[in-house]
Amino acid sequence: MSVTGARTLDVPDSVLADTLLERLTAAYGAAADPERAGPMRAYMKDAAPFLGLTTPVRRALSRTVLAGTPRPDEADCTAVALRCWRLPEREYQYFAVDYLRRHAGRCSSAFLPVTRHLVSTASWWDTVDLLAAHVVGALVAADPELTADMDAWSTDGDLWIVRTALLHQLRYKERTDTERLFAYCLRQSGHPDFFVRKAIGWALREYAKTDPDAVRDFLAREKGRFAPLSVREALKNIGA
Repeated sequence: MSVTGARTLDVPDSVLADTLLERLTAAYGAAADPERAGPMRAYMKDAAPFLGLTTPVRRALSRTVLAGTPRPDEADCTAVALRCWRLPEREYQYFAVDYLRRHAGRCSSAFLPVTRHLVSTASWWDTVDLLAAHVVGALVAADPELTADMDAWSTDGDLWIVRTALLHQLRYKERTDTERLFAYCLRQSGHPDFFVRKAIGWALREYAKTDPDAVRDFLAREKGRFAPLSVREALKNIGA
């Protein structure tokens, strides 16, 4: 079913989310490192404040937070994600992304508006790219009717929604809908933003690992329509 369309996202009641958020804020908060937080925020171009948790520390704390908890249902995933997104520090959003990657298979097509909200809120590549490839991509693979939503996203006014449409097939390999991939790239070939131009090249380069001739032939036909950045990225591993 197609689920494109804005709607208000309410946080559902979830005992599991209550437990996880209580544990999470206590564990992450206690381990915060203000000396690291500043440089981390600067590296991410002030996209969000940070607690200063390195990735190994954060992952170890997350394992403790998750210990003994049951598998979530879709309402639990929604509640965890939306509540983490309401917290200012980026590490909470990283927790939510990791949680959704792990449990994307437990979510239905109706979860797509939640992912759209996450992609378009506090947007930066560090969360958007993982959501695109591991969550949105999984939802579309499970319900091909959601390709209609990806078609709409590929022309959206929000560059991060466009980037998500371009990247959602990153892990599909031989299952890639090549016609759609190439159409999305052509559709946004003149986009002025770096992150869209980069995504075009990345999406093509990733598919070239499966079918380099198809990508090479496509660029030979259409090369003049793409920014040099997109072409360089696409041809990194296969050459002209």
